[in-house]
Amino acid sequence: MDIKESIKRLAKEKNAVILAHYYVDGAIQDIADFVGDSLALAQQAAKTNADIIVMCGVHFMGETCKILCPQKKVLIPDPNATCSLAESCPAKEFEAFVKAHPDHKVISYVNTTADIKALTDVVVTSGNARQVVEYFPKDTPIIFGPDHNLGNYINSITGRNMLLWDGACHVHEKFSVEKIVALKKQYPEAKVLVHPECRGAVVKLADKVGSTAALLKYSIESEASTFIVATESGILHEMQKRAPQKTFIPAPPDDATCSCNECNYMKLVTLEKVYNCLLNESPQVEVNEEVARRAVLPIKKMLEISEKLGL
Repeated sequence: MDIKESIKRLAKEKNAVILAHYYVDGAIQDIADFVGDSLALAQQAAKTNADIIVMCGVHFMGETCKILCPQKKVLIPDPNATCSLAESCPAKEFEAFVKAHPDHKVISYVNTTADIKALTDVVVTSGNARQVVEYFPKDTPIIFGPDHNLGNYINSITGRNMLLWDGACHVHEKFSVEKIVALKKQYPEAKVLVHPECRGAVVKLADKVGSTAALLKYSIESEASTFIVATESGILHEMQKRAPQKTFIPAPPDDATCSCNECNYMKLVTLEKVYNCLLNESPQVEVNEEVARRAVLPIKKMLEISEKLGL
């Protein structure tokens, strides 16, 4: 059986759309109807006419699709594909944190559970976080969660003093400053591309800081031919496809001999699991109705602001 053709056939028969994040395996990106970062995937889910959405990514992405499209069947190939950043923000603890600062607006990164979104005024992605924060008057007190690295970065470039939840992504926390510096010495002409979820010391090494989509765009449009990429290594697949004449080097983590840095959860999604979930229309993503009713408001607010700002 040609599993890729079988997936495409099933998707057509069932009027299903396959959405994939840049961090999943390249073979899955190749069979997806749409590949993007968190903002683009949410935008795509909100406007799809498909009856079934297959979200090839981590669980919170499936939740976001279900919240935006409650009448559609949302499938996720592996329900164990969770997110370390989302897990670093337990709902009860975050709720207590929010209640302790009742005068603050709550801005939450999209990499959160539906329960956290339900406690939030507006959701952001790494691609629109700065613009959404700056949408609010400068004297607005803001809680930003859960990624403290992204929050610190936004504070540094906006002059804000947002109150930050102390969460982090296990992938972006692990990039090695020393190993990136060594790579830069080995490839002095290389541009360093860094995701803002990385630690501040890594961000300071960057020629370009941005979301996965922004880093991809920069790598295609830049006159440079070599890039050291400090984000989940799955993005290199699309970079290499879009700019095959260029060289992309994954930035290595601190704690391994491996030359790349992968999200264990994203890599749980396989072609076989995509096929099986489409065939059986399971596992489905479900979100508590009341939680979904509250969680959809900050997501829609993000999409409205993004559209207004042309993002």
